[in-house]
Amino acid sequence: MRQLKLLLRRLLVFALGAVTVWLIAFVIFDFADQRLPVALAVALTYALAAYVVLPRAIRIGLKILQRGRVPSYTLTGDGLPGDPVNLVLIGTMRQLRSAFAAAGWSEADVLNLASSWRMVRAFVLNEPYGKAPFSTLYLFGRGQDAGFQQPIGDSPRKRHHVRFWALSPDRAEQTLDTPSFWLDTVRPSDDEPVLWVGAGTQDTGFSLTRLSFQITHATDADTNEERDFIVGALQDCGVVSNVRSHHPSERFSIGRVNRYLTDGFIAVAELVSPNGAPRD
Repeated sequence: MRQLKLLLRRLLVFALGAVTVWLIAFVIFDFADQRLPVALAVALTYALAAYVVLPRAIRIGLKILQRGRVPSYTLTGDGLPGDPVNLVLIGTMRQLRSAFAAAGWSEADVLNLASSWRMVRAFVLNEPYGKAPFSTLYLFGRGQDAGFQQPIGDSPRKRHHVRFWALSPDRAEQTLDTPSFWLDTVRPSDDEPVLWVGAGTQDTGFSLTRLSFQITHATDADTNEERDFIVGALQDCGVVSNVRSHHPSERFSIGRVNRYLTDGFIAVAELVSPNGAPRD
């Protein structure tokens, strides 16, 4: 039965690839070629394929191939491996925000034109911006639901930060091994106790991306240390309990954007009030 499911997944991914090629070659290019000079038609087709169609197709394909587990890493907007998943907190959105506020962390501003401009200005001029927005990474088919940070010094160039995605425990237990689960991008409600699946890394400066040469944050390769730092900060103010590790040890290097060294463990903890009692 498992082999049949795997075969069906692979056939579905193959069909997705065929549709993607057809869309690029016979719809987008044909449309552009009838209205623009060949050079412009090729350029437009490339832009739409590389930055719109292919990233979405890659994300869908990777979701279809998931096999009943939380992914080891997030995805960038281009469908490439992003930051490793290294933390899970259990509780509601209110509990999550209260916990990081107690630890002295700030919730990141929503990424929009205004916050992006302020971030660029603070980044270039080395000015404080304690709630600087995060770029969007993807897990479970959607961008992060929340993000928190603690500046290192007065500049947004260096900071501890973590992104979180909400995952309903009930849905995970019932449907995690089906393609339909990974294609469902619905976010649980804020008052629902959920698994907050997190990816924490430390920004250490700035660099250029290897693919697009955009200015971006450089990150510390040791995500184990950042995971332990985040858990330790929450433990110090008494807002987590029952801390344990999940997944066997493994090492891997991922992607062409950043490289990380990780032991494969995910820290799991339950959010509690500072006196140790579970939060309402």
